[in-house]
Amino acid sequence: MNLTLKLPNNVDKILNMLNNTGCEAFAVGGCVRDAMLGIEPNDWDITTSAQPAEIKEVFSSCRTIDIGEAHGTIGVLIDDVVYEITTYRIDGDYADKRHPDSVSFAKTIEEDLSRRDFTVNAMAYNNEKGIVDPFNGQADLKYKALRCVGDPDTRFNEDALRILRGLRFASVYNFGIESKTAASIIRNRLLLNDISEERIASEFNKLLCGDNVKYILSRYKDVFSVFFPEIVSTFDFAQNTPHHNKTVWRHITASVSFIEPDELLRLVMFLHDIGKPLALRTDSKGIDHFKGHNHFGAVLAKNALERLKYPRKTIDDVCVLIEYHDVRFNEDKRKIKHVLNIIGKENFERLLKIQLADIKAQSMYKRESKLRDHELAKQAFREITDNNECYSLQSLAINGSDLIHLGITDGKSIGFILDNLLDEVINETLENDNVTLKKQALEIYAQIK
Repeated sequence: MNLTLKLPNNVDKILNMLNNTGCEAFAVGGCVRDAMLGIEPNDWDITTSAQPAEIKEVFSSCRTIDIGEAHGTIGVLIDDVVYEITTYRIDGDYADKRHPDSVSFAKTIEEDLSRRDFTVNAMAYNNEKGIVDPFNGQADLKYKALRCVGDPDTRFNEDALRILRGLRFASVYNFGIESKTAASIIRNRLLLNDISEERIASEFNKLLCGDNVKYILSRYKDVFSVFFPEIVSTFDFAQNTPHHNKTVWRHITASVSFIEPDELLRLVMFLHDIGKPLALRTDSKGIDHFKGHNHFGAVLAKNALERLKYPRKTIDDVCVLIEYHDVRFNEDKRKIKHVLNIIGKENFERLLKIQLADIKAQSMYKRESKLRDHELAKQAFREITDNNECYSLQSLAINGSDLIHLGITDGKSIGFILDNLLDEVINETLENDNVTLKKQALEIYAQIK
């Protein structure tokens, strides 16, 4: 059965302009796949029998951009949107396991589709011919099967990033991976060592946010260990404690699926317990304890994320959240305020989500009391922020200028005094009042002089 897809007006216009000159033109690849799934495509790629010079001539009335003319790609700007139009092509060898050494222009759409990665991405469409599908992508899409075009080993050796792209598609679109493709992914996983760290991180982040992420992480853990070797020790690491009924790795994969699909939050859950094998201590009763695993985990996470060239802000946020993920809260506002002062409001909100996912991935032991304490902490946090209660120097009713006016001019003393005043306000031994704080500041200054 051939479907009719509704194309955006500008895409339809581009196809018609090319077709009217006697050239073939189709929407192709991921946009066709998404449109068939009822998902609004982020962008529309267009392929054509026209060569780059012809494309420029057809769109001479528009601004054109040489995105990659040697590879047949010209950008056309219409209504402030750039549409990429690429000549049918056949790729040469891939010496760097990522980019073709050369390309040659093909004559037919079928030749162009034969070079693509997966059957669900190897379909083209225009209103005249409908779906062009030489590799049964429609059937695979219907049954949610991810299958390579042609020989999987050849496809992955051409471009090793396809290994992660395939896992990302399976995670995000909830596809099952066809057996030969799956076996090839595992067999060729070390090819990922040839891929830039930035590209790996980008694909992995998207993969983490898929609905099917728990299964993909579990089934293809050996693939992820190529660029995250820190996870290997967690795979078969049992936790002999009533709080856990899973290995560390199974707990990690469950916790990832229990948190909202936000890249940072899921990255934290992926890495939050990788320090447990290093922290293991077993008591005389045979019960395992992991005191300090948060510190080990933060260090391991920092090393891993720096190696993969994640942005510094992401690294800092992930590490501080791992560092504090095991601090348990209840209605005690003092403890909440001390941590709030260190990590800030945004990260504390994240921390509450992280701790809830962590609890859900644990055993049922004391779960009711853990959830009750978590809810109490959440309510206390809301009261603190809604009522603008003091938890940082910014909300303290005294500042450095006040101390200078009191005759305290030494910078080191000013910092020491403000920190002590904040501690007393948070611990509720001192009122957050300017007059009260000035009096206490002078007393502290007299002591340190």
